[in-house]
Amino acid sequence: MQEPEVHEPDEVRGAHGAHGAPEADEAEATRREAGATESSRANRGWWDRNADEYQIEHGTFLGDDRFVWGPEGLDEVEAELLGPSEELKGKDVLEIGAGAAQCARWLAAQGARPVALDISHRQLQHALRIGGSFPLVCADAGDLPFADGSFDLACSAYGALPFVADPVRVLREVRRVLRPGGRFVFSVTHPIRWAFPDEPGPEGLSVSGSYFDRTPYVEQDEEGRAVYVEHHRTIGDRVRDVVAADFRLVDLVEPQWPAWNTSEWGGWSPLRGNLIPGSAIFVCERD
Repeated sequence: MQEPEVHEPDEVRGAHGAHGAPEADEAEATRREAGATESSRANRGWWDRNADEYQIEHGTFLGDDRFVWGPEGLDEVEAELLGPSEELKGKDVLEIGAGAAQCARWLAAQGARPVALDISHRQLQHALRIGGSFPLVCADAGDLPFADGSFDLACSAYGALPFVADPVRVLREVRRVLRPGGRFVFSVTHPIRWAFPDEPGPEGLSVSGSYFDRTPYVEQDEEGRAVYVEHHRTIGDRVRDVVAADFRLVDLVEPQWPAWNTSEWGGWSPLRGNLIPGSAIFVCERD
């Protein structure tokens, strides 16, 4: 496979990452406003710096060619949120916020024609290392470098949407590149988690903040420049975003924590997962 193709628009918009990711060295965690350009630049840099560590820490759980929707371990093999696996053959599929392209690799094994897109060049180098015979594109989710109606399906497992200041822009871009009848499925940290401390034990079960506080979570350097940003949306906000982008919401999945999953990292654990939802998966269709 060739090196990832790089598409970087003049004005960078959007971002992506993973909730509960480790803080950058000496970064100050705060809650403050962060616009589209600042968010995108911060998260692009964060993932380029931390992609190696992320793949070492989570690579075993994610696998090289599994399609996992979130920390609970819900697998597309069982969930079929994009449709039955036997119907994926020959479909053009865009994975947004692909990381090392594990989901795209699974899609390719089903006979689909995936394209893996990520804002981080270093993440896509890990996709290149693992291998696969599909395109890798380094670009921002808010400025997709594809023609209208290029794809039958699109997906994003904890990529892009939790980390952009303007989610409607991303959703409209996804709708633009989908063909009529196309489906977009994306997963994010469940909004209720923002009201609780990011701790895996009992201390993470008491509300510590307002669910309705939409102020972004920002890690910044000594000069106040953001080095990592996440944006909070309530469930209602997410639904309104989907509708504003002219998608039809056909399902909202809140996976339960399975008994087999004994993993614990960041704020994720069987204790918390059995009591409050951790992920929200939105299944959207373009009419």
